[in-house]
Amino acid sequence: MKKTLLLCGLLAGWTHAVMAADPVLTGDAVAGKDKSMPCSACHSADGNSAVPTFPKLAGQGEKYLVKQMKDIRDGARPVPTMAGQVDNMSNQDLADIAAYYASQPVSGAQADPALVELGEKVYRAGVAERSVAACIACHSPNGKGNAPAGFPSLSGQHAEYIAAQLKMYRKGYEDPAGRTNDGDAMIMRLTAFGMSDMEIEAVSSYAAGLK
Repeated sequence: MKKTLLLCGLLAGWTHAVMAADPVLTGDAVAGKDKSMPCSACHSADGNSAVPTFPKLAGQGEKYLVKQMKDIRDGARPVPTMAGQVDNMSNQDLADIAAYYASQPVSGAQADPALVELGEKVYRAGVAERSVAACIACHSPNGKGNAPAGFPSLSGQHAEYIAAQLKMYRKGYEDPAGRTNDGDAMIMRLTAFGMSDMEIEAVSSYAAGLK
């Protein structure tokens, strides 16, 4: 319980710092639909990508989407497949695109029955002996995340994509070539660093299948 409270406190502090430094713009979903047309090649017109290597953006929180697009644009999150895609977009453009995708319903996904038991254990309780925090604290019991806090939704996302990001965060704990845009608290790097490949696969499948 103490670990969960400490985790939430660290996350709240990090989120507050981000909000204070970067005022939130109001996105226009109607304008965002037109601006998102180039994105549809990989993410599909409604944000429900058909290819597991490209994340579903539909139903994702606006705050999270804006942050990720800014980080990609500004170099804080290198994504080779996104090279040049948002380089010339303003903060308002990104806010509009985020508002459009946030307004779209995400398609469902099915968890692998063979991975549910382990995946649920990690998602709901973490891995205490390796200081792996429970995913439920930030991503909610139903996997919908916490949009106002900027914590992403995992429900319906491609399990392969979730697993790939966890492995990139795990790499980022020691190697800057991994994913490192989780803030000074390093919450995702710390969490992923203590997880085995099997645990990552299981929790990714379980989270994707949450309703």
